[in-house]
Amino acid sequence: MKKNVKNVLFAVLAGVVVLTGCGKKEQGGLPAANFKTMKVEAKTVTMEDKYSATIRGRQDIDVYPQVSGTLQALHVTEGQKVKKGQVLFIIDQVPYIAALNTAKAALEAANSSVATAQAAEATAKLNYESRKTLFDQKVISDYDLQTARNSWQSAQAQVKQAQAQVAQAKAQLVNAQNSLSYTEVKSPADGVVGTLPFRQGALVSPSMPTALTTVSDNSQMYVYFSINEAQLLEMARNSGSIDSAVAAMPDVTLQLVDGSIYGTTGRVESVSGVVDRSTGSVQMRAAFDNAHGLLHSGSTGNVILPVEHKGCIVVPTTATVQTQDKYRVFVVNEEGIANERIVTLHPQQVNDERIVLSDLKAGEEIVSEGAGMVKNGQKVKGNPEPKKF
Repeated sequence: MKKNVKNVLFAVLAGVVVLTGCGKKEQGGLPAANFKTMKVEAKTVTMEDKYSATIRGRQDIDVYPQVSGTLQALHVTEGQKVKKGQVLFIIDQVPYIAALNTAKAALEAANSSVATAQAAEATAKLNYESRKTLFDQKVISDYDLQTARNSWQSAQAQVKQAQAQVAQAKAQLVNAQNSLSYTEVKSPADGVVGTLPFRQGALVSPSMPTALTTVSDNSQMYVYFSINEAQLLEMARNSGSIDSAVAAMPDVTLQLVDGSIYGTTGRVESVSGVVDRSTGSVQMRAAFDNAHGLLHSGSTGNVILPVEHKGCIVVPTTATVQTQDKYRVFVVNEEGIANERIVTLHPQQVNDERIVLSDLKAGEEIVSEGAGMVKNGQKVKGNPEPKKF
């Protein structure tokens, strides 16, 4: 009985060994597996490059007083919208009104002096003419005639001197009028009022280092960002010139400091003609409409610039496997064997795809999904992805 049991066990074990030995193995003892594969193709990809940016108003005008005095009144508040010519501040006007009245009085006195001088000149002229008649009749001497002529010429000089005093008085009057008008500090442009560091009663002057305020024209905002010199050269070569490159650039997007995307796209308008020696970068300026006043001068953000890359080798992210700082793909040869290959990828992901920068060519077949489960040297039962038309 025991002998029969041993024979049965032996037969079972032998069958297991036979069945295991008959299981189909591929190279390296790895079983074949079914994975999706695809043919690698070169195509054009649009990527979004991101650049740090600063936001400025179209005009940021520092407002300084043009005359000295005590700040008598503030007619605006911080953040208030103002129009060009609107009164922002008033400086004490009393001394300037007095100066204006003095200038008016001086002008009246000068005009009176001119009238007096002109009357004296007319009298001297008549005296000379009568003396000349008497001289022609040989009634008076040549000395008397010359004396009359000198008196007339002296009177003419006095008229000119008085007229000069009138001109000087008029200039002083204009200066006094201007100085008085400067006591009303007006907005130089449409915009928004910035900070107000001075309050009523503060002593202000044209030479002070701090402005009364800054008026920012924020109807349209300028966003400044920098690209490196190599990018600028590439753009210029592709378009024929820098001006053509700027004109051909697509609309740009602005990412605000909180990570949100500004609702209106902008246009790149200009490129600086100077390369920053310390950074090797070139500043660009984009313009964004600011109808709702969301953008503020002095803010920061990021400009997102779409860049077209032609002839790129692109693979799905599911076709790549990362090991520390290296990336691998599995290339399927003609025998259907998947061999791993180290590749270099662009750091930026485009949707669910990655751009391969090196070590992969168009036309090669790769495992497109589940690459992390493939073993090097494993036979892959290809299931190519259908082409999209």
